[in-house]
Amino acid sequence: MSDLQRSFAKAKLAYLPQEPLLFPTAIAEKDEYGGEETDELQPLAESGPSEDSSSTSSTSSTSSTSSASSTDTIRPNTLEPLPWTECFAQEYYLENVRSNEIVIHHVYITPPAPEGPLFVLHHGAGSSGLSFSLFAVEMREALPSAGVLSVEARGHGETVVKSSDGQIKDEPHDLSLDLLSSDLSDTIQLVQAKLHWVRLPDIVLVGHSLGGPIVTDVAMRGVLGSAVLGYAVLDVVEGSAMDALQQMNLYLASRPKSFPSLASAIEWHTRSRTLRNSTSARISVPSLLYQGPAASIPEDQPWIWRTNLSVTERYWQNWFTGLSKKFLEAKGGKLLILAGTDRLDKELMIGQMQGKYQLQVFPDAGHFIQEDQPGKTAMVIADFYRRNDNRALVLPPKVQDLLKK
Repeated sequence: MSDLQRSFAKAKLAYLPQEPLLFPTAIAEKDEYGGEETDELQPLAESGPSEDSSSTSSTSSTSSTSSASSTDTIRPNTLEPLPWTECFAQEYYLENVRSNEIVIHHVYITPPAPEGPLFVLHHGAGSSGLSFSLFAVEMREALPSAGVLSVEARGHGETVVKSSDGQIKDEPHDLSLDLLSSDLSDTIQLVQAKLHWVRLPDIVLVGHSLGGPIVTDVAMRGVLGSAVLGYAVLDVVEGSAMDALQQMNLYLASRPKSFPSLASAIEWHTRSRTLRNSTSARISVPSLLYQGPAASIPEDQPWIWRTNLSVTERYWQNWFTGLSKKFLEAKGGKLLILAGTDRLDKELMIGQMQGKYQLQVFPDAGHFIQEDQPGKTAMVIADFYRRNDNRALVLPPKVQDLLKK
C-alpha cells in the first residue's frame, strides 16, 4: 500500500472509536454476582433509524437518536424475562442424520411471504438465536414480505448433538469452522424441506461475531447457489479479532459463573454494558442459561451458562484466520457493520478504498450491535438487500430491439 493510500485510509477512519472485543468486557469493581459494577441500572431506550443509514455511501457512521421504535411496544421497565413468541412465528427442531452423528438443529423462524426474501441469522460464540429477536421484529417492519430464520449452532441454545446410537454427546463439541458452516447450509435446506419450498427464496446471510466467519464461509463455498444475494458481517474483522484472542480468557474469568435467578443474569448483562438494550436482554439472556445439577453448583446460584466458552479456545484461531480474504472474494453483495474500530486490516482497507464492500459504523453500539440497536441494524440490512435485489434491476433494451421499432 502506498503512503498516499495509507494516509487516505487513516484519514477516512480516524474518527472511529477503539476496537471492540469479540467478547465485550466491562472493567470495574465486582458486584454481588462476581460481575462488574457500573452505574445504577437504567434500561436503555432503543434508538430509532437515522437518515444516514439509508445513504448509498459505502462508508458511514450512524449515531444514536431517541425516537419511537416498533419494539417499544414490548418494553415494560422490569428485569423479568420476555417470551420470544412476540418476535418469531415458530420454532423448529430439525433432525439432520449424518454418518457419525445426529444433529437436532433448533431454529426460530418467521417464513417469508411468496417472493419475499429470507434473512438467515447466525449468532456469535456463547450466544443464541434469540440475540436477533428485536432485529427480526424491526426487519419485518422494514420489509413486511421478508422472512427471518435465526439458527442456533451446536453447543448453543437448544441445538443437540447425538451419537449415531442416539445418545446425547457431552461437551466439548466439535466447533470447527468447516463443521459449523456445514451445519448452517444443512439447516437452511432442512427448513426448505420442512416448509415445502420448491426453491430457496432470495437469501441474505447475516452473521454476528463468530457468525460472521460462518456466513462468509457458506457464501464462499457457494453451496446455496444463486439464492444468496449477499452477506452481512456484524462487528468482527480478522485483524482485531486475532488481537482480541489474547484477552478472551481474561473476560471469561471476570464474568460470573452462575446466577441466583434469570432476573439477576439479565441485570448483570445490562449493568456490565454487555447488552445496552434491556428489552433485548430480557428476551435473549434466559436462553444462555440453564438450571444446573444441584450437586455441582451452589444452591443459591442455580443458573449456569449453557455454553462453556473456555473449552472452545482451541477453535478460536480456526474461526477467524483468513476471514478478510474470504469476505472480499466470496460471491454476492458484502456488508460490514462495526460498533466502532480504527483497525481494519490491510486487505479490508484496500477493499474499502476499491469499493468492494459497504461499511457501516454504529459508534454508540456495543459489540452486540443487533441487540443494542436493532432498528438501525435492520434498516441498514434492508437497504443492503434492496440494492442487491436482482428483481429490482431494470436493464436497458437491447440495441437490436430498438432498431426494430
